[in-house]
Amino acid sequence: MRIAYLGPEGTFSEEAALAWATPRGAEVVPFSSFPALVNAVEAGLAEQAMLPIENSLEGSVSGTVDLLIHETDLKLCGELVLPVRHFLVGVPGTTLAEVRTVTSHPQALGQCRRFLERALPGAGQVAALSTAAAVAGVMEAGDRSQVAIGTRRAAELYGAEILAADIQDFDNNVTRFVVLAEADAPPTGQDKTSLCFSVKANVPGALYEVLGVLAAAQIQMTKVESRPKKSKLGDYYFLVDIEGHREDPPIRAALDQMAEVVAELKVFGSYPASPVPAPTKSRAGA
Repeated sequence: MRIAYLGPEGTFSEEAALAWATPRGAEVVPFSSFPALVNAVEAGLAEQAMLPIENSLEGSVSGTVDLLIHETDLKLCGELVLPVRHFLVGVPGTTLAEVRTVTSHPQALGQCRRFLERALPGAGQVAALSTAAAVAGVMEAGDRSQVAIGTRRAAELYGAEILAADIQDFDNNVTRFVVLAEADAPPTGQDKTSLCFSVKANVPGALYEVLGVLAAAQIQMTKVESRPKKSKLGDYYFLVDIEGHREDPPIRAALDQMAEVVAELKVFGSYPASPVPAPTKSRAGA
């Protein structure tokens, strides 16, 4: 089995893909973008794809959410929650006093905001396609005024020196990844179902009517958020995670009832719920 992930090597996505693939005897294959991951599964180049969907500090990953809503009918078949440890890295011998620019993925920059304000208050910030690409770029430039935020593995791969470890702003920094495949997972008794819907009219009580279906059935929501429909300002999809599998009789009945009161309903899939790991100790502090 092949697991597609957002490359290059040394990203958090690779770390998540390896954690998922290794116990399953699968291999991991890098691709260059979120759409390429979906295309890989749809074209048979990989059986599953691993995508980040949510971070505990920065919220949802819009690129993944938009793919699920608009671009694919692949199903969620699994999830994995990965502790995020960020490292400030640079050309060997670099000191913080020399740094003028910090580069990384926008999510990583946001997750280390307080550290950067304190340790590198005058440094500019440059967005990169991935944390690994940021590390590779800094090492290719060979300029000690440039540093990157990345993983320990990326530092090892590209020969960078770790200038500061565990620079994430909060100890509970985790990223939730989802696994896409042609079909979702069978029930296990400890499952989660992800879906989205839009209301029929933007009127008082419209959202309450839909969510009331879940409340009446005593179905626990673990997440609810809105996402623009990309049609006109003020029109939204609502994304919901609930406890249980779509084949469980109470869930099936609730979904049938929801379908009658919404404009659109799309079930992304049901899958075993992943445990949340213990917090990683950061040096950035609260």
